[in-house]
Amino acid sequence: MSANSPRAPAMGFIMAAVLIDMISIGLMVPVLPHIVGTFTSGNDEQTSAFLMVTLAFGVANFIGSPVLGALSDRFGRRPVLLIGFAGLALSFFVTAMATALWMLVVVRLFSGAMQANVAIANAYVADITAPEDRARRFGQLGAMFGIGFILGPVIGGWLGHYDVHWPFFAAGSMAVLNWCYGFFVLPESLPKDRRSPFDWKKANPVTALRGLTALKGVGPLVSVIALSSLAQFTLHNTWVLYTKFRFGWGPLAVSWSLFVVGLASVLSQGVLLRPLLKRFTPQRLALISMASGTLAYAGYGLATQGWMMYVVIGLNLLGGVGAAALQSFISNAAGPAHQGRAMGAVSSLNSLMAVIAPALGLSLLAQVSHRPPGDLLMGLPFFASAALQAVALLITLRFFRSQPAPQPA
Repeated sequence: MSANSPRAPAMGFIMAAVLIDMISIGLMVPVLPHIVGTFTSGNDEQTSAFLMVTLAFGVANFIGSPVLGALSDRFGRRPVLLIGFAGLALSFFVTAMATALWMLVVVRLFSGAMQANVAIANAYVADITAPEDRARRFGQLGAMFGIGFILGPVIGGWLGHYDVHWPFFAAGSMAVLNWCYGFFVLPESLPKDRRSPFDWKKANPVTALRGLTALKGVGPLVSVIALSSLAQFTLHNTWVLYTKFRFGWGPLAVSWSLFVVGLASVLSQGVLLRPLLKRFTPQRLALISMASGTLAYAGYGLATQGWMMYVVIGLNLLGGVGAAALQSFISNAAGPAHQGRAMGAVSSLNSLMAVIAPALGLSLLAQVSHRPPGDLLMGLPFFASAALQAVALLITLRFFRSQPAPQPA
């Protein structure tokens, strides 16, 4: 089917695209720190090099996400998604063939600048969904992220068990498959009469973040999203090395832990969210989710045996239901003509936290990586995440008490 496909945009189309996208990204998660380790020696040097590689992606994505989001408001979601799929494919193949650390840094810079698929997918969902249904739909999209993180890391860990380069070739192939799906199957979701002009002044990340904080009725929630993202990215960036240093986990063991994380995400957002929304308001769900997340971060830091990490993951099932609610508040306040810019700004905010998180988490981990595996201070990065999530919880509680719930645009 050509680019002028008569297919009507529907939730199933974007869910399929996100699923393939997250499988390809999930393939490399268990092995990227290990491939960085092939160019380093010692825990401290590996941690510092992985920090450099992670920062490269975060900085480029912080700058690129609002630009790509604004471009999607001007030219449509589909062409920007195709740019992201192509950028991912190229970055995976180059990573697999990298022969020096500087090559990994350069390719992560390129990948970060080209890749805003999460933001554009959220804008796609907002285009085709009524405001009152967006929390549930964002939850369905989150479930696709979970499924991708069930399948991707397990396959990546299994391939990486034999050769740390194989998962990147597999991930690149999946990204090429997704580009073909986007070109031949995925319909456009943004009608031409709802598109807005592109403005470089409004597309830069600083202006985009200012516009996000100015959205009517939801400004304080921006700091909540920032703190929650910082806590989550701190966990993401330290998980592989932390479990290696503390429990001796390799790519295969890490992949199984991420399998369980993905399964928990699917259960919370794909199964539990809908009945929970019938019983609780989105505001209350956000509070419950953040409280659960705070306890979970502390639990990860206190775990002294690998099996304890699985127990904490299981007990934190409600930790994944709040993000969709917060996302729906931002989306409803943005209006139909600026979903790409708003979601791009949220993505840019997340990318800014992704820049700060490795500097925070990996620096804390580097400070304690020389300690014995059973030392309580080994959990320092996760204790920091728990503190950040607790502050976000208090801000959210105060915000919801001070005014009525944000109304749909």
